[in-house]
Amino acid sequence: MFMEETPLEVSLPLSVKPLASPFPSDCPGLLSDAMTDVPVDSAAAARTSAPEGLTLAEEEELRSELAKVEEEIGTLRQVLAAKERHCGELKRKLGLTPLDGLKQNLSKSWHDVQVSSAYVKTSEKLGEWNDKVTQSDLYLSASSTLEDWNEKLTQSEAYKKTQETLSQAGQKTSAALSNVGSVISRKLGDMRNSATFKSFEDRVGTIKSRVVGSRENSTEGLHSPSGAGDKPPQDNAPF
Repeated sequence: MFMEETPLEVSLPLSVKPLASPFPSDCPGLLSDAMTDVPVDSAAAARTSAPEGLTLAEEEELRSELAKVEEEIGTLRQVLAAKERHCGELKRKLGLTPLDGLKQNLSKSWHDVQVSSAYVKTSEKLGEWNDKVTQSDLYLSASSTLEDWNEKLTQSEAYKKTQETLSQAGQKTSAALSNVGSVISRKLGDMRNSATFKSFEDRVGTIKSRVVGSRENSTEGLHSPSGAGDKPPQDNAPF
């Protein structure tokens, strides 16, 4: 039914001979010497083939002009770096920080955007669209409808009752707060004039006077000349 797959046999040669070297084996440095002895023209190597439509003289002229432009670019970069250093020194002497420079740049950028033609055209377009929208019949009818609803709502009985209720609640709240404050003040005054508070105040005053008196006595004892350690020295010298 199915065909049997027969393996593909590939016969290889029994021995493979290496390629013969063009240089003898007893001269190992002959290859490097032969390669280094070949002269290389750097200008010819760097020069590519001239593009189509250009002569050799035109190519040389363009290359010369390119070299001059690259040299001018390098000079301008050096001048720009020197100017930036000088600008940084002037800002440092004036006390200007990088944040001030950033604010100035942002302000200048925003001013440039505002005076740009794209911004002016966009503003004009938005103004025209606003005028068209506000003058359209749909906008006018919607505005009149909202005004009618507002007038009906403010003149309704429910709105008036709600407004009166809120006004009364505010007045009651203000009166309650003022009453609470007066009650607290009166209670504090009564507490201060009570006998208990006065006796407590007298006790505090007595304790304070005792503490102050004990401190004064201890200070006088330390500075008095008649102390135990102030005895005159005895003369024990023998005669």
